[in-house]
Amino acid sequence: MKNPNEQNVIGHLEEMRSRLIRTLITFIVATAAAFIYVRDIYHWLARDVDQKLVVLGPSDVMWVYLMIAGVVGIAITLPIAAYQLWKFVRPALPEQARRSTLVFIPAISLLFMIGIAFGYFILFPMVLGFMEKMAGEDFATMYTAQKYFTFMIHMTVPFGFLFEMPAIVMFLTKLGILNPKRLAKARKLAYFILAIIAITITPPDILSDIIVIVPLFLLYEISITISKIVYRKQLQLQTDV
Repeated sequence: MKNPNEQNVIGHLEEMRSRLIRTLITFIVATAAAFIYVRDIYHWLARDVDQKLVVLGPSDVMWVYLMIAGVVGIAITLPIAAYQLWKFVRPALPEQARRSTLVFIPAISLLFMIGIAFGYFILFPMVLGFMEKMAGEDFATMYTAQKYFTFMIHMTVPFGFLFEMPAIVMFLTKLGILNPKRLAKARKLAYFILAIIAITITPPDILSDIIVIVPLFLLYEISITISKIVYRKQLQLQTDV
């Protein structure tokens, strides 16, 4: 006779596998759909480049198109992945928290797009301009398509995920894993890590560092505020019960 706990574990693993497969299928379909329009996306992203981007081999074109389509695929897949995660943990959530945590799903998509926009419209042109000034008249500037878009993705996609901080904190507070006291105690360490991230990906000048550090610090403070609101509501519900 099988152990009921073992059966439960196997059931959870099977459910997790099925939800991961659904998420993966969504990503593949979304990436394939984006690939149909990838040339239009490419021309829009490269609209400010004064020269035609260079390719060094026949595979470079496909690699660039796949990178662009992949980022679009990630953006489309995120809300589906968040929904699959919510469905997986929903049985463990209190009845009151089930509906409220649904806010987590649209928030994930919105914050990712805001982070991407911050990276693309603010950080990327700032860093690219700095690099071009560094080159000055000493170097002939010629961008390869692969290097240009790899650089762009490095300057945008990480911020899409970093801007998820408030939504993730809200969700983890709902689950009881985080609370505002823990976040406040970890503030110094969090600031240090965020500052290191900002300094690592920005040009070596104080203005660029500040432009990136300040929004990241604000995100952390917003996350603490959200955690406080969620935590108070949970305590109030427990008191009412």
